[in-house]
Amino acid sequence: MLNRRLIAVTTAIVAVLAVGACSSASEPSPASAGAPATASAAPSAPAASASAPSAVPSATVKTAGACARKVSARPVATVTTVRLPAKVVGYGGEGDTEKLPMAVAARPDGGSWLAWLGTDGRVHLGRLGCDDRLTGATTSFTGIDLQDVQADANGGVILLTRKGTCGSGPLCGGESSPCNTMHMIRFDDDGKLVWERQVTNLTGGRTGYDDGARFIWWYQHHGRLATNGSDYAAYFGVAITVRNGDCVDVHEGDRMQVVDKAGKLVSGHRDAFEVGCSHAWTSRIVWDPRTRRFVTVCATDNACRIARPDPYRTVAAGTCDGTLFGGDLVLARSKGYWTAWSQGGGVRLEKFTTGKSTSTVRTGISSAHPHLVSYGPNRMLLSWQSGSSMAAQVYDAGTGKPVGGRLSIAVKDHAYQAFKAYGDGSAAYPAAGGSSGTIRIARVLPQA
Repeated sequence: MLNRRLIAVTTAIVAVLAVGACSSASEPSPASAGAPATASAAPSAPAASASAPSAVPSATVKTAGACARKVSARPVATVTTVRLPAKVVGYGGEGDTEKLPMAVAARPDGGSWLAWLGTDGRVHLGRLGCDDRLTGATTSFTGIDLQDVQADANGGVILLTRKGTCGSGPLCGGESSPCNTMHMIRFDDDGKLVWERQVTNLTGGRTGYDDGARFIWWYQHHGRLATNGSDYAAYFGVAITVRNGDCVDVHEGDRMQVVDKAGKLVSGHRDAFEVGCSHAWTSRIVWDPRTRRFVTVCATDNACRIARPDPYRTVAAGTCDGTLFGGDLVLARSKGYWTAWSQGGGVRLEKFTTGKSTSTVRTGISSAHPHLVSYGPNRMLLSWQSGSSMAAQVYDAGTGKPVGGRLSIAVKDHAYQAFKAYGDGSAAYPAAGGSSGTIRIARVLPQA
């Protein structure tokens, strides 16, 4: 039951997760590859040299994918400044109820889609070429909060939030808040609207304060997308309205919905659910082509753990100290999954198949908000905030053992933004630029 006391507790949990961020602009430049270290985090990347790399005969340079990105013996990061035609919102305090500024998606041709939340109250979309710079015209869609973007051969889907209606209530306790809606926006290869589908349920006369409503309130509501190449799945935090006599209570949980290529909700999809974890945050999802399933994990204060939802299955046990954070979810080699998480600022990796972790890696890394992404067919890249920059470490996706030394990446971290994996074995991350008119794309190039 959500009353003023529960609001205060939830707000306290949210506040613990918030961190600040700022950044400075630079033109594209290579970031240093860090040497092996024993400290808990790599130092900030040094300023990139303006000198060109030594000439290498083209026949000896190995490249990958349609973008012919250079493959190196160890991971190398590049940073490219993207100049925007419309301003982007700032990081703010990075609290889990604050707006998400930007997201990137890997295109099958090696390029990207870049989405950002504008200061004009719209979500903007642009296409990035192999050089990680905007190419062609950008488009925009009505939206008050950006969640994620994913791509396929014919375009892609943006997940975003729009304004909704609360109705008359009344609430049994607490104060009135916005009752917003979550939508998938399908766009074609030119970035133009194809269809849009609400994945909350404020339709047919149902408002946020009606019994049975599923909507976006002030709670943690960030979401992620996954696709099997045809269907798209959205997994996000959601408000849950339940009648209690002459008034209604509003609870918090999560929701996963699947939409087909025509923009229709897939009724009764075996992986979808109305509510999975409660209370929930850091909703993570991945498509597993080996099992043909959408797989999800959450962080929850139900027994304070990292869990599989619907039904609950504990992946890793945590504690209710306000520091539990779920990182990202990736495929393990052969079978199963890896997820990154932190408790008390200590980062761990957990390998699991259906529920309980079968392998725990205590990384020795100190960070409140780890990120994890697949990095080529047999590796994964763990990244985290390190001073005013980011640091990263490659791990084997089968054994969980570290591979090589740590890497410094000269961009600002954001607690809720994500690296995305590319078919050529690289991975990219969108970060704040030096002003509201720029975004920086950090790319870790393929590793041999």
